[in-house]
Amino acid sequence: MAMYVLYESSSGYALFDVHGLDEIGQNVESVRSSVSDLTRFGQIVKLTAFHPSQTALDALNQINTVSEGTILVFSFACKSRNKKLAFLPFHSLGFMSEEFRSFLDLNLPKVKEGEEPKFSLGVSETKLASFISEAVKIPCQSNEFVQELLRGVHHHFDRFINDFKQKVQLGLAHSYNRAKEHMLIHTISLLDTLDKEINSFAMRVREWYSWHFPELDKIVNDTYMYAQLSKIIEDKSKLSEEHVPMLTEVIGDEDKAREVVEAGQASMGQGDPIDMIFAQRLIDLMDYRKKLYDYLVDRVNDVAPNLAALIGEMVAARLISRAGSLRNLAMFPSSTLQILGAEKALLRARRRSGKTPKHGLIFNSWFIGRASARNKGRIARSLASKCSIAARVDYFGDSSSTDFGEKLSRQVEERLDSLHNVYVVEKVLEDDVIVDASEEEIDEEENQSS
Repeated sequence: MAMYVLYESSSGYALFDVHGLDEIGQNVESVRSSVSDLTRFGQIVKLTAFHPSQTALDALNQINTVSEGTILVFSFACKSRNKKLAFLPFHSLGFMSEEFRSFLDLNLPKVKEGEEPKFSLGVSETKLASFISEAVKIPCQSNEFVQELLRGVHHHFDRFINDFKQKVQLGLAHSYNRAKEHMLIHTISLLDTLDKEINSFAMRVREWYSWHFPELDKIVNDTYMYAQLSKIIEDKSKLSEEHVPMLTEVIGDEDKAREVVEAGQASMGQGDPIDMIFAQRLIDLMDYRKKLYDYLVDRVNDVAPNLAALIGEMVAARLISRAGSLRNLAMFPSSTLQILGAEKALLRARRRSGKTPKHGLIFNSWFIGRASARNKGRIARSLASKCSIAARVDYFGDSSSTDFGEKLSRQVEERLDSLHNVYVVEKVLEDDVIVDASEEEIDEEENQSS
Protein backbone atom coordinates (compact mmCIF):
# COMPACT_ATOMS: atom_id res chain seq x y z
CA MET A 1 0.00 0.00 0.00
CA ALA A 2 1.30 3.43 -0.94
CA MET A 3 1.79 6.05 1.74
CA TYR A 4 1.79 9.84 1.83
CA VAL A 5 2.89 12.15 4.64
CA LEU A 6 1.26 15.48 5.42
CA TYR A 7 3.62 18.12 6.86
CA GLU A 8 2.49 21.39 8.47
CA SER A 9 4.70 24.50 8.58
CA SER A 10 4.42 28.25 8.88
CA SER A 11 4.95 28.50 5.11
CA GLY A 12 1.96 26.29 4.30
CA TYR A 13 1.36 22.57 4.07
CA ALA A 14 3.22 20.00 2.00
CA LEU A 15 2.50 16.46 0.84
CA PHE A 16 5.31 13.90 0.56
CA ASP A 17 5.25 10.52 -1.18
CA VAL A 18 6.98 7.73 0.74
CA HIS A 19 9.01 5.34 -1.46
CA GLY A 20 10.54 1.95 -0.72
CA LEU A 21 7.91 0.71 1.73
CA ASP A 22 8.14 -2.77 0.19
CA GLU A 23 11.86 -2.86 0.98
CA ILE A 24 12.06 -1.26 4.41
CA GLY A 25 8.46 -1.76 5.52
CA GLN A 26 7.62 0.48 8.45
CA ASN A 27 11.06 0.07 9.98
CA VAL A 28 11.63 2.95 12.40
CA GLU A 29 15.34 2.29 12.76
CA SER A 30 15.93 2.46 9.00
CA VAL A 31 14.25 5.85 8.79
CA ARG A 32 16.00 7.10 11.92
CA SER A 33 19.43 6.18 10.57
CA SER A 34 18.78 7.98 7.25
CA VAL A 35 17.41 11.23 8.69
CA SER A 36 20.82 12.90 9.04
CA ASP A 37 21.76 12.16 5.39
CA LEU A 38 19.70 14.04 2.82
CA THR A 39 20.81 11.76 -0.02
CA ARG A 40 19.52 8.65 1.75
CA PHE A 41 16.43 10.33 3.16
CA GLY A 42 15.61 11.84 -0.24
CA GLN A 43 15.28 8.33 -1.62
CA ILE A 44 12.57 7.58 0.95
CA VAL A 45 10.38 10.70 0.64
CA LYS A 46 9.68 12.90 -2.38
CA LEU A 47 7.88 16.25 -2.34
CA THR A 48 4.61 15.77 -4.21
CA ALA A 49 2.78 19.05 -3.60
CA PHE A 50 3.21 22.23 -1.62
CA HIS A 51 0.43 24.71 -0.85
CA PRO A 52 1.71 28.04 0.54
CA SER A 53 -0.36 30.25 2.80
CA GLN A 54 -2.65 32.43 0.71
CA THR A 55 -2.18 35.57 2.83
CA ALA A 56 0.28 36.85 5.39
CA LEU A 57 -2.58 36.94 7.90
CA ASP A 58 -3.20 33.23 7.47
CA ALA A 59 0.50 32.46 7.93
CA LEU A 60 0.65 34.81 10.91
CA ASN A 61 -2.23 32.96 12.55
CA GLN A 62 -0.35 29.68 12.24
CA ILE A 63 2.95 31.00 13.61
CA ASN A 64 1.14 32.70 16.50
CA THR A 65 -0.41 29.34 17.32
CA VAL A 66 3.08 27.83 17.47
CA SER A 67 4.46 30.67 19.61
CA GLU A 68 1.60 30.35 22.13
CA GLY A 69 2.45 26.69 22.69
CA THR A 70 -0.76 25.17 21.28
CA ILE A 71 -1.17 22.50 18.60
CA LEU A 72 -0.57 23.77 15.06
CA VAL A 73 -3.55 22.89 12.87
CA PHE A 74 -4.85 24.22 9.62
CA SER A 75 -7.30 27.05 9.87
CA PHE A 76 -10.10 28.45 7.81
CA ALA A 77 -11.46 31.95 7.42
CA CYS A 78 -15.02 32.86 8.24
CA LYS A 79 -16.71 36.24 8.25
CA SER A 80 -17.89 37.50 11.60
CA ARG A 81 -20.49 40.16 12.23
CA ASN A 82 -18.03 43.02 12.01
CA LYS A 83 -16.95 41.80 8.54
CA LYS A 84 -13.46 40.89 9.73
CA LEU A 85 -11.75 37.57 9.10
CA ALA A 86 -11.71 35.24 12.09
CA PHE A 87 -9.36 32.24 12.11
CA LEU A 88 -10.23 29.10 14.07
CA PRO A 89 -8.95 25.49 14.01
CA PHE A 90 -11.13 23.52 11.62
CA HIS A 91 -11.28 20.38 13.78
CA SER A 92 -12.74 22.34 16.70
CA LEU A 93 -15.78 23.30 14.60
CA GLY A 94 -16.51 19.89 13.13
CA PHE A 95 -15.92 20.51 9.42
CA MET A 96 -12.97 20.87 7.05
CA SER A 97 -12.04 23.99 5.12
CA GLU A 98 -12.60 23.87 1.37
CA GLU A 99 -9.02 24.97 0.81
CA PHE A 100 -7.59 22.00 2.67
CA ARG A 101 -10.10 19.57 1.16
CA SER A 102 -9.24 20.70 -2.38
CA PHE A 103 -5.52 20.36 -1.61
CA LEU A 104 -6.01 16.69 -0.65
CA ASP A 105 -8.36 15.96 -3.55
CA LEU A 106 -5.99 17.39 -6.14
CA ASN A 107 -2.80 15.76 -4.92
CA LEU A 108 -3.86 12.36 -3.55
CA PRO A 109 -4.75 9.46 -5.88
CA LYS A 110 -8.38 9.34 -6.97
CA VAL A 111 -10.57 6.74 -5.31
CA LYS A 112 -13.51 5.32 -7.24
CA GLU A 113 -16.84 4.94 -5.55
CA GLY A 114 -17.28 1.60 -3.83
CA GLU A 115 -13.55 0.86 -3.75
CA GLU A 116 -11.16 1.02 -0.85
CA PRO A 117 -8.23 3.46 -1.06
CA LYS A 118 -4.93 1.83 -1.92
CA PHE A 119 -2.92 4.36 0.05
CA SER A 120 -2.75 5.86 3.53
CA LEU A 121 -1.97 9.36 4.84
CA GLY A 122 0.45 9.93 7.71
CA VAL A 123 -0.16 12.99 9.95
CA SER A 124 1.40 14.35 13.12
CA GLU A 125 -1.61 14.22 15.47
CA THR A 126 -3.92 11.33 16.24
CA LYS A 127 -6.92 13.66 16.56
CA LEU A 128 -6.14 15.16 13.17
CA ALA A 129 -5.81 11.67 11.70
CA SER A 130 -9.22 10.56 13.00
CA PHE A 131 -10.90 13.73 11.79
CA ILE A 132 -9.46 13.58 8.25
CA SER A 133 -10.39 9.93 8.07
CA GLU A 134 -14.00 10.71 9.00
CA ALA A 135 -14.24 13.78 6.74
CA VAL A 136 -12.76 12.51 3.46
CA LYS A 137 -12.77 8.74 4.03
CA ILE A 138 -8.99 8.44 3.69
CA PRO A 139 -7.20 5.98 6.00
CA CYS A 140 -4.83 7.98 8.20
CA GLN A 141 -2.21 6.93 10.68
CA SER A 142 -0.06 8.65 13.27
CA ASN A 143 2.51 6.27 14.75
CA GLU A 144 6.21 6.19 15.56
CA PHE A 145 7.12 5.49 11.93
CA VAL A 146 5.22 8.56 10.74
CA GLN A 147 6.75 10.69 13.48
CA GLU A 148 10.25 9.72 12.34
CA LEU A 149 9.37 10.56 8.74
CA LEU A 150 8.02 13.96 9.82
CA ARG A 151 11.15 14.56 11.89
CA GLY A 152 13.26 13.97 8.80
CA VAL A 153 11.02 16.19 6.68
CA HIS A 154 11.29 18.95 9.28
CA HIS A 155 15.07 18.55 9.34
CA HIS A 156 15.43 18.85 5.53
CA PHE A 157 12.37 20.98 4.76
CA ASP A 158 14.45 23.99 3.74
CA ARG A 159 16.21 21.85 1.14
CA PHE A 160 12.91 20.69 -0.37
CA ILE A 161 11.48 24.20 -0.84
CA ASN A 162 14.62 26.29 -0.53
CA ASP A 163 13.81 29.02 -3.08
CA PHE A 164 10.25 29.57 -1.95
CA LYS A 165 10.85 29.29 1.77
CA GLN A 166 13.30 32.19 1.98
CA LYS A 167 10.74 34.60 0.51
CA VAL A 168 7.95 33.28 2.71
CA GLN A 169 9.99 33.41 5.89
CA LEU A 170 11.07 37.00 5.23
CA GLY A 171 7.50 38.17 4.71
CA LEU A 172 6.27 36.12 7.66
CA ALA A 173 9.00 37.55 9.89
CA HIS A 174 7.85 41.08 9.10
CA SER A 175 4.21 40.13 9.76
CA TYR A 176 5.13 38.45 13.04
CA ASN A 177 7.12 41.50 14.14
CA ARG A 178 4.16 43.73 13.30
CA ALA A 179 1.98 41.52 15.49
CA LYS A 180 4.45 41.92 18.37
CA GLU A 181 4.42 45.69 17.80
CA HIS A 182 0.62 45.55 17.98
CA MET A 183 0.85 43.99 21.46
CA LEU A 184 3.42 46.60 22.46
CA ILE A 185 1.06 49.42 21.45
CA HIS A 186 -1.77 47.93 23.48
CA THR A 187 0.51 47.39 26.47
CA ILE A 188 1.70 51.00 26.65
CA SER A 189 -1.91 52.18 26.34
CA LEU A 190 -2.95 49.85 29.16
CA LEU A 191 -0.10 51.13 31.31
CA ASP A 192 -1.32 54.71 30.90
CA THR A 193 -4.83 53.65 31.89
CA LEU A 194 -3.51 51.77 34.92
CA ASP A 195 -1.52 54.80 36.05
CA LYS A 196 -4.69 56.90 36.09
CA GLU A 197 -6.60 54.23 38.03
CA ILE A 198 -3.75 53.79 40.51
CA ASN A 199 -3.57 57.53 41.16
CA SER A 200 -7.31 57.64 41.76
CA PHE A 201 -7.23 54.65 44.12
CA ALA A 202 -4.20 56.03 45.98
CA MET A 203 -5.96 59.34 46.57
CA ARG A 204 -9.04 57.56 47.96
CA VAL A 205 -7.01 55.28 50.21
CA ARG A 206 -5.10 58.18 51.76
CA GLU A 207 -8.24 60.28 52.11
CA TRP A 208 -10.26 57.53 53.78
CA TYR A 209 -7.58 56.20 56.10
CA SER A 210 -6.42 59.69 57.10
CA TRP A 211 -9.67 60.15 59.01
CA HIS A 212 -8.59 57.29 61.26
CA PHE A 213 -4.78 57.65 61.24
CA PRO A 214 -3.74 61.05 59.78
CA GLU A 215 -0.14 60.87 61.06
CA LEU A 216 0.70 57.91 58.80
CA ASP A 217 0.34 60.11 55.71
CA LYS A 218 3.28 62.28 56.81
CA ILE A 219 5.51 59.38 57.88
CA VAL A 220 5.11 57.21 54.76
CA ASN A 221 5.21 58.84 51.32
CA ASP A 222 5.34 55.73 49.14
CA THR A 223 1.85 54.78 47.91
CA TYR A 224 2.42 51.02 47.76
CA MET A 225 3.93 51.00 51.24
CA TYR A 226 1.07 53.14 52.58
CA ALA A 227 -1.55 50.70 51.23
CA GLN A 228 0.27 47.72 52.76
CA LEU A 229 0.56 49.43 56.16
CA SER A 230 -3.11 50.41 56.18
CA LYS A 231 -4.02 46.73 55.60
CA ILE A 232 -1.69 45.58 58.40
CA ILE A 233 -2.58 48.24 60.98
CA GLU A 234 -6.33 48.64 60.38
CA ASP A 235 -7.14 49.83 63.93
CA LYS A 236 -4.45 52.22 65.17
CA SER A 237 -5.50 51.77 68.83
CA LYS A 238 -4.27 48.15 68.70
CA LEU A 239 -0.72 49.06 67.66
CA SER A 240 1.97 47.75 69.99
CA GLU A 241 5.55 46.52 70.01
CA GLU A 242 4.35 43.21 68.57
CA HIS A 243 3.60 44.97 65.29
CA VAL A 244 7.16 46.31 64.89
CA PRO A 245 8.58 43.22 63.07
CA MET A 246 5.67 43.19 60.57
CA LEU A 247 5.95 46.92 59.96
CA THR A 248 9.73 46.64 59.60
CA GLU A 249 9.30 43.97 56.94
CA VAL A 250 7.18 46.38 54.88
CA ILE A 251 9.05 49.64 55.57
CA GLY A 252 12.56 48.22 55.72
CA ASP A 253 13.55 50.50 58.62
CA GLU A 254 13.00 49.51 62.25
CA ASP A 255 13.26 53.09 63.53
CA LYS A 256 10.55 54.25 61.17
CA ALA A 257 8.41 51.25 62.14
CA ARG A 258 8.67 52.28 65.80
CA GLU A 259 7.80 55.82 64.78
CA VAL A 260 4.61 54.51 63.16
CA VAL A 261 3.70 52.60 66.33
CA GLU A 262 4.31 55.65 68.54
CA ALA A 263 2.31 57.87 66.18
CA GLY A 264 -0.56 55.39 66.22
CA GLN A 265 -0.66 55.28 70.01
CA ALA A 266 -0.74 59.10 70.22
CA SER A 267 -2.85 59.67 67.10
CA MET A 268 -5.54 62.37 67.02
CA GLY A 269 -7.58 60.54 64.37
CA GLN A 270 -11.24 59.91 64.92
CA GLY A 271 -13.74 57.19 64.08
CA ASP A 272 -13.54 53.44 63.88
CA PRO A 273 -11.45 51.76 61.17
CA ILE A 274 -13.36 51.06 57.96
CA ASP A 275 -13.05 48.13 55.62
CA MET A 276 -10.05 49.09 53.48
CA ILE A 277 -11.13 47.23 50.36
CA PHE A 278 -9.59 50.02 48.27
CA ALA A 279 -6.20 49.30 49.84
CA GLN A 280 -6.17 45.68 48.67
CA ARG A 281 -7.43 46.71 45.25
CA LEU A 282 -4.64 49.28 45.03
CA ILE A 283 -2.01 46.68 45.99
CA ASP A 284 -3.33 44.29 43.32
CA LEU A 285 -3.29 47.02 40.66
CA MET A 286 0.27 48.05 41.47
CA ASP A 287 1.45 44.42 41.42
CA TYR A 288 -0.21 43.93 38.04
CA ARG A 289 1.35 47.16 36.74
CA LYS A 290 4.81 45.90 37.70
CA LYS A 291 4.25 42.65 35.80
CA LEU A 292 2.91 44.58 32.81
CA TYR A 293 5.92 46.89 32.86
CA ASP A 294 8.30 43.90 32.90
CA TYR A 295 6.41 42.46 29.93
CA LEU A 296 6.70 45.79 28.11
CA VAL A 297 10.45 45.95 28.71
CA ASP A 298 10.92 42.43 27.32
CA ARG A 299 8.73 43.19 24.33
CA VAL A 300 10.50 46.47 23.47
CA ASN A 301 13.92 44.83 23.78
CA ASP A 302 12.69 42.14 21.42
CA VAL A 303 11.15 44.50 18.84
CA ALA A 304 13.54 47.48 18.95
CA PRO A 305 16.63 46.65 21.05
CA ASN A 306 18.83 49.47 19.71
CA LEU A 307 16.15 52.13 20.12
CA ALA A 308 15.51 50.93 23.68
CA ALA A 309 19.24 51.02 24.48
CA LEU A 310 19.40 54.60 23.19
CA ILE A 311 16.42 56.29 24.86
CA GLY A 312 14.96 53.71 27.24
CA GLU A 313 12.12 51.22 26.95
CA MET A 314 9.23 53.52 27.87
CA VAL A 315 10.15 56.33 25.46
CA ALA A 316 10.84 53.81 22.69
CA ALA A 317 7.45 52.16 23.25
CA ARG A 318 5.68 55.54 23.16
CA LEU A 319 7.42 56.48 19.92
CA ILE A 320 6.43 53.20 18.26
CA SER A 321 2.87 53.55 19.56
CA ARG A 322 2.60 57.12 18.30
CA ALA A 323 4.01 56.24 14.88
CA GLY A 324 1.77 53.17 14.58
CA SER A 325 4.56 50.67 13.95
CA LEU A 326 8.32 50.36 13.91
CA ARG A 327 8.21 50.48 10.12
CA ASN A 328 6.48 53.87 10.14
CA LEU A 329 8.97 55.14 12.72
CA ALA A 330 11.90 53.95 10.60
CA MET A 331 10.46 55.73 7.55
CA PHE A 332 10.09 59.06 9.37
CA PRO A 333 12.79 61.70 8.86
CA SER A 334 14.53 62.81 12.03
CA SER A 335 12.75 66.18 11.96
CA THR A 336 9.37 64.42 12.15
CA LEU A 337 10.57 62.09 14.89
CA GLN A 338 11.86 65.06 16.88
CA ILE A 339 8.40 66.63 17.27
CA LEU A 340 6.43 63.37 17.31
CA GLY A 341 3.80 63.81 20.02
CA ALA A 342 3.75 67.63 19.82
CA GLU A 343 1.50 67.90 16.76
CA LYS A 344 -1.04 70.16 18.48
CA ALA A 345 1.67 72.58 19.60
CA LEU A 346 3.09 72.61 16.06
CA LEU A 347 -0.28 73.42 14.49
CA ARG A 348 -0.97 76.10 17.11
CA ALA A 349 2.42 77.69 16.45
CA ARG A 350 1.81 77.75 12.70
CA ARG A 351 -1.67 79.18 13.12
CA ARG A 352 -0.48 81.95 15.42
CA SER A 353 2.91 82.46 13.73
CA GLY A 354 4.68 81.57 16.97
CA LYS A 355 7.70 79.47 17.82
CA THR A 356 7.46 75.84 16.79
CA PRO A 357 8.11 73.12 19.42
CA LYS A 358 11.64 71.76 19.70
CA HIS A 359 10.76 68.30 21.01
CA GLY A 360 7.85 65.93 21.50
CA LEU A 361 7.91 62.54 23.18
CA ILE A 362 11.70 62.43 23.23
CA PHE A 363 11.56 65.19 25.87
CA ASN A 364 11.09 62.35 28.41
CA SER A 365 14.56 61.03 27.56
CA TRP A 366 17.25 61.47 30.19
CA PHE A 367 19.51 63.26 27.68
CA ILE A 368 17.16 66.21 27.28
CA GLY A 369 16.47 66.24 31.02
CA ARG A 370 20.18 66.70 31.72
CA ALA A 371 20.67 69.43 29.13
CA SER A 372 20.47 73.10 30.05
CA ALA A 373 17.53 75.22 28.86
CA ARG A 374 19.48 76.77 25.99
CA ASN A 375 20.78 73.37 24.79
CA LYS A 376 17.56 71.33 24.94
CA GLY A 377 16.69 72.05 21.31
CA ARG A 378 20.17 71.12 20.10
CA ILE A 379 20.21 67.87 22.04
CA ALA A 380 16.69 67.08 20.84
CA ARG A 381 17.79 67.51 17.22
CA SER A 382 20.88 65.34 17.74
CA LEU A 383 18.92 62.70 19.67
CA ALA A 384 16.19 62.55 17.01
CA SER A 385 18.74 61.82 14.29
CA LYS A 386 20.25 59.01 16.38
CA CYS A 387 16.78 57.59 17.12
CA SER A 388 16.00 57.56 13.41
CA ILE A 389 19.18 55.56 12.75
CA ALA A 390 18.43 53.14 15.60
CA ALA A 391 14.86 52.55 14.38
CA ARG A 392 16.10 51.77 10.87
CA VAL A 393 18.73 49.38 12.19
CA ASP A 394 16.09 47.56 14.25
CA TYR A 395 13.62 47.29 11.37
CA PHE A 396 15.93 46.53 8.45
CA GLY A 397 18.76 44.78 10.31
CA ASP A 398 19.10 41.04 10.85
CA SER A 399 20.84 41.13 14.24
CA SER A 400 19.07 41.63 17.57
CA SER A 401 22.10 43.00 19.44
CA THR A 402 22.24 46.44 21.06
CA ASP A 403 25.68 47.41 19.77
CA PHE A 404 24.41 50.19 17.52
CA GLY A 405 22.17 51.59 20.24
CA GLU A 406 24.95 51.70 22.80
CA LYS A 407 27.33 53.37 20.35
CA LEU A 408 24.72 55.97 19.40
CA SER A 409 24.08 56.61 23.10
CA ARG A 410 27.77 57.32 23.65
CA GLN A 411 27.74 59.76 20.74
CA VAL A 412 24.81 61.66 22.25
CA GLU A 413 26.65 61.72 25.59
CA GLU A 414 29.70 63.22 23.90
CA ARG A 415 27.52 65.82 22.20
CA LEU A 416 25.92 66.71 25.53
CA ASP A 417 29.30 67.08 27.23
CA SER A 418 30.65 69.24 24.40
CA LEU A 419 27.65 71.58 24.58
CA HIS A 420 28.04 71.81 28.36
CA ASN A 421 31.75 72.64 28.03
CA VAL A 422 30.99 75.33 25.43
CA TYR A 423 28.40 76.82 27.76
CA VAL A 424 30.90 76.88 30.66
CA VAL A 425 33.56 78.54 28.51
CA GLU A 426 31.10 81.17 27.27
CA LYS A 427 29.99 81.83 30.83
CA VAL A 428 33.60 82.32 31.99
CA LEU A 429 34.40 84.63 29.08
CA GLU A 430 31.25 86.64 29.77
CA ASP A 431 32.23 87.03 33.42
CA ASP A 432 35.75 88.15 32.40
CA VAL A 433 34.30 90.79 30.08
CA ILE A 434 32.09 92.09 32.88
CA VAL A 435 35.05 92.24 35.27
CA ASP A 436 37.23 94.07 32.69
CA ALA A 437 34.46 96.58 32.00
CA SER A 438 33.98 97.30 35.71
CA GLU A 439 37.75 97.83 36.17
CA GLU A 440 37.83 100.30 33.29
CA GLU A 441 34.94 102.24 34.82
CA ILE A 442 36.78 102.42 38.16
CA ASP A 443 39.96 103.70 36.47
CA GLU A 444 38.00 106.39 34.63
CA GLU A 445 36.35 107.54 37.86
CA GLU A 446 39.74 107.74 39.61
CA ASN A 447 41.22 109.77 36.74
CA GLN A 448 38.30 112.22 36.83
CA SER A 449 38.53 112.67 40.60
CA SER A 450 42.29 113.31 40.42
